[in-house]
Amino acid sequence: MRIHVVDHPLVAHKLTTLRDKRTDSPTFRRLADELVTLLAYEATRDVRTEQVDIETPVTATTGVRLSHPRPMVVPILRAGLGMLDGMVRLLPTAEVGFLGMIRDEETLQASTYATRMPDDLSGRQVYVLDPMLATGGTLVAAIRELIARGADDVTALCLLAAPEGVEVMERELAGAPVTVVTASIDERLNEHGYIVPGLGDAGDRMYGTAG
Repeated sequence: MRIHVVDHPLVAHKLTTLRDKRTDSPTFRRLADELVTLLAYEATRDVRTEQVDIETPVTATTGVRLSHPRPMVVPILRAGLGMLDGMVRLLPTAEVGFLGMIRDEETLQASTYATRMPDDLSGRQVYVLDPMLATGGTLVAAIRELIARGADDVTALCLLAAPEGVEVMERELAGAPVTVVTASIDERLNEHGYIVPGLGDAGDRMYGTAG
């Protein structure tokens, strides 16, 4: 498994405002959207392309376009929805699937409650959106589901990661075709499974505490 921490001043600047507890939900959503676009730029560096011949206003030339089958973007509900627009801004022709997962706050284990994806993901590059790589349980379960459907190239985009979550993913997904792209690997998890210093519960920060 590969880990890529995006080291860029704009990433650090936006992440600092996201961490600030005084940042309200509309601002949080906007900044998360902008940050995801920056992460997506790095995450799609190896997106598959094919050669195409075109005519410019001046002459004939050769360029590239995204290969088929088209990439698939899969936000993990609900917080991953707040990352979707920032991702498809760079990949407007990608298809979008959905994966609903919930974490038991006592056992910290993730379970699936909804899926909306093709049964066969063979040959697809898949981009999974989940703001927080904390314990790692949710992402491991999600990526196993994608690989079981035939995905052979999975990239997870996370705003933040904890060392414990990274370790779990490296152990549980050893040998799997997985890359994690994140803005920061923070210090640790606390006793409640939250990333420290972190930014709190990303879903609540984006959408409030309803539900």
